[in-house]
Amino acid sequence: MFEIEEKINTLRKELNKHNHNYYVLDNATISDYDFDLKLLELQKLEDENPQYFDANSPTQRVGGTITKNFENIIHNNRMYSLSNSYSIEDLYDWENRMLKIIGVEKLEYTCELKYDGASINLTYKKGSLKTAVTRGDGFKGDNVTSNIKTIKSIPLQINSKEFLDEFEIRGEIILPFDGFHKMNEERIKNGEEAYKNPRNTASGSLKLQDSSEVAKRPLDCLLYHVVTDNTKYQTHFEILDAARKVGFKVPNEIQLCKTIDAVFEYVKLWDKKRSELPYEIDGIVIKVNSLHYQNEIGFTAKSPRWAIAYKFKAEQVSTILQSITYQVGRTGAITPVANLEPVELAGTIVKRASLHNADQIEKFDIRINDTVFVEKGGEIIPKIVGVDLEKRHTDAQPIKYASHCPDCNSKLQRKEGDAKHYCINENGCKTQIIGKIQHFISRNTMNIDGIGNETVELLYDNNLIKNYADLYDLELEQILPLERMAQKSAENIIKGVENSKQIPFEKVLFAIGIRFCGATVSKKLAKHFKNIDNLIKADFETLKNVDEIGERIAESVVSFFKNQTNMELINRLKNNGLQFEIIENNTAVSTKLEGFKFVVSGVFSKFSRNDLKKSIEDNGGKNVSSLSKKTDYLIAGDKMGPAKKEKAEKLEIKIITEEQFIEMIS
Repeated sequence: MFEIEEKINTLRKELNKHNHNYYVLDNATISDYDFDLKLLELQKLEDENPQYFDANSPTQRVGGTITKNFENIIHNNRMYSLSNSYSIEDLYDWENRMLKIIGVEKLEYTCELKYDGASINLTYKKGSLKTAVTRGDGFKGDNVTSNIKTIKSIPLQINSKEFLDEFEIRGEIILPFDGFHKMNEERIKNGEEAYKNPRNTASGSLKLQDSSEVAKRPLDCLLYHVVTDNTKYQTHFEILDAARKVGFKVPNEIQLCKTIDAVFEYVKLWDKKRSELPYEIDGIVIKVNSLHYQNEIGFTAKSPRWAIAYKFKAEQVSTILQSITYQVGRTGAITPVANLEPVELAGTIVKRASLHNADQIEKFDIRINDTVFVEKGGEIIPKIVGVDLEKRHTDAQPIKYASHCPDCNSKLQRKEGDAKHYCINENGCKTQIIGKIQHFISRNTMNIDGIGNETVELLYDNNLIKNYADLYDLELEQILPLERMAQKSAENIIKGVENSKQIPFEKVLFAIGIRFCGATVSKKLAKHFKNIDNLIKADFETLKNVDEIGERIAESVVSFFKNQTNMELINRLKNNGLQFEIIENNTAVSTKLEGFKFVVSGVFSKFSRNDLKKSIEDNGGKNVSSLSKKTDYLIAGDKMGPAKKEKAEKLEIKIITEEQFIEMIS
């Protein structure tokens, strides 16, 4: 039996090596025929000896697993989106912000091509691929491991001793042009409709239920980022080079740049050369090379501060503006929408585009039947960027902006200094009411399972809900008679509403829909005021003095709680048991640091940076990202930039060591 096991393991190693040579190194060392013979031999041995089954065997790449419903998995480390830049001035501004945060005079960067595909997060433990999860909303995504295993450039097994024992590696699933065109030729030959573009086809492939169908598609995976707590590697470039050496397909186009000017030369080079690539790119990603500095610089609510995307000029087309309609948002904001003669743009048919506001229409002097130029803002949302005045009809009239709400016909208002017009009939305008409820039940707020946007409309139209507080009065007997409502669906709604009572205060605060209070602001307010009653009592000056809360937010919060209807809704939610106070973290050790603000900078011997920040919060202190007059202490470790020390001294901020911090909390 030992000989059989040894033969199986030898064949697996050999086939994995041939896969790597062919799909990663583009250097085949065996014919397809010989490879297939070895694969068949291995398959036969595995079938006859099931005790040696291995989920990461090369035989598992052919697929065959059927997945009806893809499991939702929470990411251990959030998958952030990147902020965008479009000029060298944007890059200089970005660099200056980072230099200010970490207090050094210069930084080194890595530049990578921005691949246009579907993001994936691969988790490896002890050398084996464990899970492959889509980006999803950044917080959680779909488990597509069975489908990902069919992509031959992704190693199912690596030598962890030569790299890391446990880590995540992120990349982009792409469909190279050659494979895409061959797929379309086959589809056309079979009388089927051709796929529109490689990106959407790659993304759609990941959610096919039959993994054997995925295996037939020539998908590839380009990897560009490793997430780990291990401090073995010091730079982004170094860790990617090490990943490449153990078998990951890390593109060779990655380049080290010593200055922003060198970064911009790289950008210009690939803007010219991108047509030579075998796959699509839509820009360049620039990252701070030092992993230590990445930790120092940190994240905003949406993006890493230490990385930015430089977007190439978007594809632009011209078409006819047929009409303008007006949409009402949940806050009452009115957005004009251009209805266009359908035109293909970046692989999709575009029929509508955003016009933003009245100022935008006036700026371009847009008129009905004009020939307009359209491009995709950030490659996602189509927008009008100009008018071909030479093709304008002589009788074209300037557009008169809407004066009344398209939904409830209330007169629109526009405050001085505000770009948007608003419908102020917030409690009588159907679109606003439904929008508020849809926001309340969404994944990032109350996350009520069983209710989607269409269900909200159904419940509203049947007079079962008129606001989000009404959700908590729903009964099974009321829901069951509704059109297309099965027993299980109705039960899921009731269960989802009940479960939402456990959602923490900061998300409830975001859910109730105070204008200008997004997820980050809501979290700050919840943390500062501890409960809803303290927040309700806070006046304009008190709110304005909270860190990072400006006049506009303070004014909006005061206005929201002055509204009697809003107060009635909050009282109803309170009575239904929703969380309206912070549940104090039971890891709190003391209040010794209460009222003190800390900046943590450098490398430490007794704490990891995250543990040090946690210790500050556990003892009542507050972490802030940059030095200011409001900072009380700078905890200085090794490799802290001299400029940061100089700034702290100039602001008369007390600089302490790791040991002195330990004395403070002991």
